Amino acid sequence: MSGGRVSEGVTRDTGTGIRRRSIVPVLRMRGRSIHEEGRVSTPLELLFDLTFVVAVASIVAQLAHAVAEDHISTALPNFLMVFFAIWLAWLNFTWFASAYDTDDVPYRLLTMLQMGGVLVLAAGVPGAFNDEDWRLVTLGYFIMRLALVGQWLRAAVQDEPGRRTALGYAVGISIVQALWIFRLLVLNDMPFPAQVAVFALLALCELAVPLIAERKRRITWHPHHVAERYSLFTIILLGESVAASSSAVQGVLSAGAATGEFVLIAASGLALLFGLWWVYFLEPAHEGLERHRSRSYFWGYGHYLVFAALAALGAGLEVAVESIGHELEVPSTVVGYAIGIPVAVFFVMMWVLYRPLTGPTVIPPAVSLGAAVAVLLLPLAAPVISLGAVVLLIAVVVAAVIGVTVLYRREPLSSVPPSPADPSA
Repeated sequence: MSGGRVSEGVTRDTGTGIRRRSIVPVLRMRGRSIHEEGRVSTPLELLFDLTFVVAVASIVAQLAHAVAEDHISTALPNFLMVFFAIWLAWLNFTWFASAYDTDDVPYRLLTMLQMGGVLVLAAGVPGAFNDEDWRLVTLGYFIMRLALVGQWLRAAVQDEPGRRTALGYAVGISIVQALWIFRLLVLNDMPFPAQVAVFALLALCELAVPLIAERKRRITWHPHHVAERYSLFTIILLGESVAASSSAVQGVLSAGAATGEFVLIAASGLALLFGLWWVYFLEPAHEGLERHRSRSYFWGYGHYLVFAALAALGAGLEVAVESIGHELEVPSTVVGYAIGIPVAVFFVMMWVLYRPLTGPTVIPPAVSLGAAVAVLLLPLAAPVISLGAVVLLIAVVVAAVIGVTVLYRREPLSSVPPSPADPSA
């Protein structure tokens, strides 16, 4: 529905102009307007995000231990699979809420059920990561999917224009969830490479559900709201990197092992995270999403690599700090790459994801790709110039990208013509 409808239960204070939502027990669930003014994240969505802090913190800690023990080659597939489960659970809620958030009692209760599923999933992260025990992760995911199917069925009943799409989502999610349970009960004893292959196949099935469900009619997600939700999850991941590094700093200080190298790594790590935050918010996602709604699938799902890179970076920084005063089994070059590779992936994906939305991207392509190459070469110098110097130089590369981008002149986004095939054009 593309009209100017505002959901029932929303009123405006004519004295202040501030929009507020009154509490209504039950509302009719209908597609919200894509042109709704002032569409931002709700307090319920912010509370929902907090449950993911636990899951992200757990997987960052597990990856950090694997890097410190020089088991990264075996741990990386587990990290990518577990993070996929965490990320997809968040993503499914985000896009549904952007289209159908009624914020009434049934909606809130089903969201609370989803939050419970997130916490169960988070409790299963160590087992899945270390022992390939997916029982708790699958259970938590099942709880979340059960609640989400309930939301889609409610939308199918109450939103007649979007009924076919909503039923497509409900059926598609249910079928894939049944396959996940089948994998757990029947295929869990397969060799690890086979398990990874089956996981990848089911992940592709998950990604295919929106393509199938929205063949005839797309859901009415709000561009500004979706862009803000992705921004908030980016901040959560950066915050977890700060928390992981802070925990490592406390350990070094408690052991009395603080040195100049320690100060260099800690300060450079903070500057690096701040720089990546700056780079991410250089890209005006909501403008591109508004002009090119048909490209949202690529942008939305492609963020998996952006988010996974930021989570992995937190683990790398934690190990870098822990290396001060501790004899680790992992070479300094490997620790450097645990930082450099995530930063390189971040730069490449920022170019890949935003070019289809904005045409000439905010960050010049040569700058993005050049920065990615630079941060991949720097860890090779770790045995010569020290790990702290490598982290500092990576932060300098990020700062250089920001400086060049700020000075880079290009045509404003308004001059980029919308795609002729885009229905929102």
